[in-house]
Amino acid sequence: METIRNYLENIFSSLPKSAEIIKLKDELLSNMEEKYWELKESGKTENEAIGIVISEFGNIDELIKELGIENRKQLDNIPTITMEEAENYMRDKVKYGKLIAVGVMLCILAPAILMFTHNIIIGGVFGTEINVETLEGLSVIPLFILIAIAVGLFIYAGTQLDKYKYLEDDFICPLHVQQRVKIKKEEFSSNFTKLNIIGVTLCVLSPVALIGISAIGGYDNDILSNYGAIVLLIMVAIAVFIFVRVGNINNSYNALLQIEEYSSKCKENNTAIGDVASVVWPIATAIFLIWGLGFNGWHICWIIFPITGILFGAFSGLYALIKRNNKR
Repeated sequence: METIRNYLENIFSSLPKSAEIIKLKDELLSNMEEKYWELKESGKTENEAIGIVISEFGNIDELIKELGIENRKQLDNIPTITMEEAENYMRDKVKYGKLIAVGVMLCILAPAILMFTHNIIIGGVFGTEINVETLEGLSVIPLFILIAIAVGLFIYAGTQLDKYKYLEDDFICPLHVQQRVKIKKEEFSSNFTKLNIIGVTLCVLSPVALIGISAIGGYDNDILSNYGAIVLLIMVAIAVFIFVRVGNINNSYNALLQIEEYSSKCKENNTAIGDVASVVWPIATAIFLIWGLGFNGWHICWIIFPITGILFGAFSGLYALIKRNNKR
């Protein structure tokens, strides 16, 4: 066995120490060790097993060329992830990912609480001792409180996860760490699927609440229509909380394994899309506030966020498609 490891070390010693090369070496070592033990169990001597394994190994240059590794950017001094670092990262993504999910949920609930406050003011719950316009102006306060809490959660979670920024670049994840992460990913897969189904179901059923409650008032009752919109936003907020919560957990596994959206091919796309998101969503929020405060359109301006989400999703998909076609 030691002969096989030394053979691989000598073969790979002349190659650049990139994440792709290290990953390839770990995979080959695993396959060669598995083949070695199969041969030993079949009755081969140690020397015979080693000779067969090495002879079936093939040409490393041809394999690297076939995988296109030689054309990829090679980086020196790439950090290697330890088991402790991987465990800490996965634990922190669960902990602080939950805070991010709560923050996103609060942002969606903010217009809902604004509409609720507006409804109870119009309904005369606070009486008439205070001018109605003044009360309506004060109704904006809960919205800003929720947004302020959400922003605080985003900042706090972001600062706690900043120490893992290096995972956005190339890094080496040893084979034993990969195996541990794969086990955790497989254990979480059933919950990931179930919770996503619940989230999608809530999103699909949310318009039913709006239509049903609005129908009670004959579609002409603005207050009931607003309550319908409030229930819709609450259902969407719960669904988005689920998506963000389970997405953060699953993404921690994908990031360590460098697969799906965290593969080398997708990292460039993610950076560009993230830059656009940092501009688009603040603009959408500004339009929402200007429309609501300047034109008293609180009952309808919430529609800015679902429209922005749809358009941004379309942009992300189109951008990824164009980049993929350009590389062909």
